[in-house]
Parts: sequence; C-alpha cells; structure tokens
Amino acid sequence: MLDKTQEKLCTDNRTDFSDLKALTINCTLKPSPGGSHTDKLLGIPETILVRNKVALEQIRLVDHDIAPGVYPDMTEHGAEQDDWPVIWEKFRAADILIVGTPIWLGEKSSVCQRLIERLYAHSGQTNDKGQYVFYGKVGGCIVTGNEDGIKHVGMGVLYSLQHVGYTIPPQADAGWIGEAGPGPSYGDPKEDGDGYVGFDNDFTRRNTTFMTWNLMHMARMLKDAGGIPCHGNSVDLWKEGRRFDAPNPEYR
Repeated sequence: MLDKTQEKLCTDNRTDFSDLKALTINCTLKPSPGGSHTDKLLGIPETILVRNKVALEQIRLVDHDIAPGVYPDMTEHGAEQDDWPVIWEKFRAADILIVGTPIWLGEKSSVCQRLIERLYAHSGQTNDKGQYVFYGKVGGCIVTGNEDGIKHVGMGVLYSLQHVGYTIPPQADAGWIGEAGPGPSYGDPKEDGDGYVGFDNDFTRRNTTFMTWNLMHMARMLKDAGGIPCHGNSVDLWKEGRRFDAPNPEYR
C-alpha cells in the first residue's frame, strides 16, 4: 500500500531548478558521429534535467583535442594544441556534472581518465570564498559495458570528483552491463526486434532516475545556501595563518 505521507511529499514538490546549469560528459572512445551506448544511457538523466528546465550542455570529449597533463593549459608546457581551456569554462559554469564512461578491461575509459587528470589541474584554484574552485558543485556518473565493473568504475570516478571538491549526493552512480562476454550493449536493437537492450531494465532506470534527482536536489540546496560555508575550509585563510581550531602540533 502506498504511503500517503510519501505520496504527498512527492506530489507537493514544486522546486524550481530553472537557474541551474548541468554538464554531461560522454567519455566514449568513439568520435562523432558514431553511435555511443554511453550516450544512450546519458539520455535518461538528460531528459529529466531538460524536463525540469535545467540548462544542459553535452560534450563528447573524444571529439576535442585534449592534451595529456595536469596543468590548465598544456600549450604552456609543450603541447601543440589543447582544447581544454575552452571546455574548462563549461565546468566552471555548471552546477551539476554527470560523467558517463564505458568499461574497458574492468576500468573507466582512457578518455575518462584524461578528464579526471585535467580536472585535477584546477584543484589548486579557489573561488571567491577562498575555497577550492569545485566547492558548491555536485557530481555523479553513469557506466555502460558488457563486463563487470559498474561499482568499481563508479567508485573511482566519484572518489576523484569529491577529492577535487565536488559534493557527491546519495546514490550518485548508475549503470548497465549485459551478460559477461561479447554480446549486445545498452541501446542495441533486440534480436527479436521488440525494443532495445537495457531500456526496460527497471534497476538501471530507477538508479539513473534517483541519481539525477539527487543531483538536482543537492545542487538546489547548495545554491540556495550560497554554497558550502567557508569556515574551516578556506585555503586562502589557511595560508594566512588561520587554523580553525586545529591543535598546534607543538602543544599536543
């Protein structure tokens, strides 16, 4: 029997998300215009975001010349070309980040690893509160493949995002994997022609939906609160000698 309190709380929700910005990053190895199974699964959160008037930008990272390295602009460190500085501005503007990656040999794609390395390049930058620049933003990830590893890949991606400063809400990962070994991937036509592989998987649909709403709710809460309070986490003030109640090692 449906809980009437839960039903009322959901029905009465009238949260306005229209001032939020979201960025989805597809870390497939396939350049456009080739098909991407990861892109198809990203379609679930993207649809939810757009239906709730969140401004959405989508990037397929492999379509851009992203130099390897851990500096904001690798042309200053020997690279002939680096599209990252332009793409970085989209990360700076986004309240919500969803990283989508396939699994290869049990790991996130090499494109996804490069993304994380380039995000790390900005880990020393600060916002106007003196906090690390990713404070006040939320992150999640979706994973596709036909081999085991959703939780392993999600663990690595979400750890990296929180390490640089993203806030990770509850259940911020979701994914789909088929039977082990060669076989259809998410969104491939079924052999009997009746629909597409994975589209009717309730577990994937539920977790992806919950992830998206948790990202929106957390982004809304942070935006309304003016971000995370800066007391105790201001890099600039720490450099100036503030210690925020941390014990002096000389007197412990």
